[in-house]
Amino acid sequence: MPYRFNFPTYVSVLRWAGVGATTFLLAVPLWGQQWLIPMDAEGQTNHLKSYGVVFQALKSGQKGAWLLNYRGGSFLFPDSPSLRKMCLLRGVSGIPLTDSEAASLTQELASPTSNTEVVTLEKAPKIAVYSPSGKQPWDDAVTLVLQYAEIPYDRIYDAEILRGDLAEYEWLHLHHEDFTGQYGKFYGAFRQAAWYIEDKRRAEEEAQGLGFSKVSTLKKEVTDRIQGYIATGGFLFAMCSATDSYDVARAAHRSDICASVFDGDPADPDAGSLLDFTNTLAFQQFSLISSPEVYEISTIDVTETRTVTEENDYFALFDFSAKWDPVPTMLCQNHERIVPGFMGQTTAFRFSTLKSSVKVLGAFPLAGEAKYIHGSYGKGLWTFYGGHDPEDYQHKVGDPPTELSAYPNSPGYRLILNNILFPAAEKKKQKT
Repeated sequence: MPYRFNFPTYVSVLRWAGVGATTFLLAVPLWGQQWLIPMDAEGQTNHLKSYGVVFQALKSGQKGAWLLNYRGGSFLFPDSPSLRKMCLLRGVSGIPLTDSEAASLTQELASPTSNTEVVTLEKAPKIAVYSPSGKQPWDDAVTLVLQYAEIPYDRIYDAEILRGDLAEYEWLHLHHEDFTGQYGKFYGAFRQAAWYIEDKRRAEEEAQGLGFSKVSTLKKEVTDRIQGYIATGGFLFAMCSATDSYDVARAAHRSDICASVFDGDPADPDAGSLLDFTNTLAFQQFSLISSPEVYEISTIDVTETRTVTEENDYFALFDFSAKWDPVPTMLCQNHERIVPGFMGQTTAFRFSTLKSSVKVLGAFPLAGEAKYIHGSYGKGLWTFYGGHDPEDYQHKVGDPPTELSAYPNSPGYRLILNNILFPAAEKKKQKT
């Protein structure tokens, strides 16, 4: 059996003995030529920071492997003092393997009789987060976990997208956004709030500065650019309101769906019949919810109609063939198959609104809810994940930020990090 090394235990002992970090690294067995980062529940002390270790190893020029369906989706890299030190400093567990042990393991995982696979990780993707200025990392689960895992990213917004900057990035995340120009439908509850008034003023000013008379018109152009980015090979990830509002804006490209309180003129009375579902990524046959007083934009989302209680709110991750369907398998790697649910502006997606081409990665089937979905468009791929914060069940405006140091093994946050990492996979493995 390979030697099992647990960092927190050894660090405690060595600190008690007065041993420094350099001596510590030399004290670790030196006969391992490969370094396994286990990702099962028992073997890993910090699942979230493990992704940051892998990302930084790739960024430094190393190549590694993602061991699909092996111990929660473990990682294997060439052993080195720098990799061990990074694991030590971030509290990530690792196991040294000899070259022969690693070869035997990868041969076993590649066997056609096993639903496992070894995927080469080649290069860290360059990451962009679509987010307006003034937003803090804790305003969005993705920026929060990127910061916690110590994965670098660039913040871009409408001006950068219109300028063509998307071509510089392999992966794009959409911050909680309402691409329909209805400001999240917060009008009913928050129209007198200072933050709502300021957000609306800023959005209108930025749209006019970019040459658009309305925010909704600007956002339609932005979604056109994002759709083109995906079609040419980009990877898109979105959560909460950025998922359904993106597709609603795409479907409504031939009409004005905004009430006068949002853009100064009435909505097109025929907007519902003019929806073009051929223009969307994931959804079809949905209806608009036009009242500005209702905190919902369409019938895609289940938030207002679901009867699930917090105690019974879970979603199941589906199994896929690691060898024949590697991308969905990568996206579902986890140490838990049943994941606690969580709410948001868009909590989950009604099954009846999904296109037939959509792959459901995670769902609550008894409630008719898809939580985690994926698909392809052109040469690229997209993933939508319902809900706001995997460790804050019902995040409300003004709630304090989640401290991820209290949730280092969060299965809900792991799904986000799977999406960040899979563009690093060998290109032939990225086809769905």
